[in-house]
Amino acid sequence: MLTYVIRRLLFSIVVLFAASVIVFWGMSLVTSPIGFLRQQPGISEQTIHNIEKRKHLDRPIYVRYGYWMKDVVTNKFGTETINDTPIFPDLKRAMGHTLQLVVVAELLAILLAVGIGVYSALRQYSVFDYSATTFSFVGLATPVFWLALMLQVLFVYIYQWTGVRIFYVANLSGVDPGTGIHFVLDRAQHLALPVLVLMVASIASYSRYMRASMLEVVNSDYVRTARAKGLPERSVTMRHAFRNALIPLVTIVALNFGALLGGAVVTETVFGLDGMGLYFINALNNGDPYPVMAWLMVTATLVIIFNLVADIAYGYLDPRVRYE
Repeated sequence: MLTYVIRRLLFSIVVLFAASVIVFWGMSLVTSPIGFLRQQPGISEQTIHNIEKRKHLDRPIYVRYGYWMKDVVTNKFGTETINDTPIFPDLKRAMGHTLQLVVVAELLAILLAVGIGVYSALRQYSVFDYSATTFSFVGLATPVFWLALMLQVLFVYIYQWTGVRIFYVANLSGVDPGTGIHFVLDRAQHLALPVLVLMVASIASYSRYMRASMLEVVNSDYVRTARAKGLPERSVTMRHAFRNALIPLVTIVALNFGALLGGAVVTETVFGLDGMGLYFINALNNGDPYPVMAWLMVTATLVIIFNLVADIAYGYLDPRVRYE
């Protein structure tokens, strides 16, 4: 296992390098970091020239990439092009907000989806199974932005009618949350609706995978053999069926978790959450390649890490899995 992990980590470095080269080259071709600045009245050519010299924008792409790599290693992704603002503090703040949102949403979604999927499989074609299937189809078909907007409208109306603010509908960074219980309550009020939006889609998807996987496993030969030996049904379900049924779900959760940590773009944009998704959109709109590249490296690293975690989890869930 150790050899496998080391080999995967070394291969991941190659993947990250290739991804950074492709994206840096693409961003350099399609955007101009100082294009927006050139459109502003009162900006002298000398100012633009100074920015170009400072950020090496007058050099070939491969030279600029080399300077960027140096900033990544020695200067925490360096600074933005126009105002020379350090990138890492904003990226760190955005990552913290996204972690608060995604971790809570995914953990709750996994717990609920696994329970729904397992019970639906064990009670196939029951009222609960049909109800869960209907919810899953509705959840998968509901556009994320529409659900987010409807929740905003609903709770804004509730606040207008009653004068009681149950949940905030925007601006996670707007007010100092304080410390202790005040911080917890503030975060709960700000994150409840975005968490609910992410949970709907995740539960709908995960529960279907769990149901299908569980149905396949409970009808397998080794499960029937366990029943024939007289093992209690609970033991057959949890020790023999459930553990193996988790394997396909682990792959989906790992991929989704890593991607969401890169930013739930639609949800964060609608609710105005200062997370990785909104950070990426703002950086892309500004045409500045350096914040976009920083976002890419963090997101790609997270996706690779969670893929590795999924592979390791396979070996724990299924002893037949061996890594050379």
